[in-house]
Amino acid sequence: MVFATTLLGLVNAQTTTDPVTGTLGNATVVENNPPNAVYIATLPTTEFFNPKDPRGNVKGTVSAKANANGIGITIDVKFSNLPTSGGPFLYHLHDQPVPADGNCTSTLGHLDPFIRGETPACNSSLPQTCQVGDLSGKHGKITSDPFTASYADDFASTTPGLGSFFGNRSIVVHFGNKTRITCANFTLAAATNATQVNATATGGPVQYTGLGGAGSVGVERGMMALVVMGLAGVFVL
Repeated sequence: MVFATTLLGLVNAQTTTDPVTGTLGNATVVENNPPNAVYIATLPTTEFFNPKDPRGNVKGTVSAKANANGIGITIDVKFSNLPTSGGPFLYHLHDQPVPADGNCTSTLGHLDPFIRGETPACNSSLPQTCQVGDLSGKHGKITSDPFTASYADDFASTTPGLGSFFGNRSIVVHFGNKTRITCANFTLAAATNATQVNATATGGPVQYTGLGGAGSVGVERGMMALVVMGLAGVFVL
């Protein structure tokens, strides 16, 4: 009985009085990414939001390369021909790929393996407390036309099988009000010779004072909280 009470108390501490950003904690640094693997998403010629827009679609690419040391990735962003109003614009890694019909709604929510949710808003000074896929939240919105940016992100993976893997997912560009403008799938542009590298995510949750949201798509590290509660139930019985 004492053991069960202690376990339940720990669960409650994580979800109420001393929360971490996501249900499964904060994002962890990805190590042992296959070095130099490159994924590229190229925006289509037809705009999703307004297919008949006489200006055509936003032009651009998002290229993501695994760093040589295997830790995280380097992302290069290039956008142009943006809408003349409705910015600053947002862009994110989304959980699902774009289907053949180009429907950006089908990409679902942001890549969010730690079940963080979109609220509260990402604090860019604490990127580990943000959704893995919230690139503009962590690294800055699209504020110019043309727009270019290059930065490191420690929390996305080029290793299939990890919840933070983005290579079979998509990039979505949004108006400032989150309406989806356009989207594209990532494809493997360059593979690594190290085909047997096993990526790992390291580091414990970093606690902060805000409450973590839930409801975004993607789960990593399984049903950890439920396992703890299940053990508590066994000892109660």
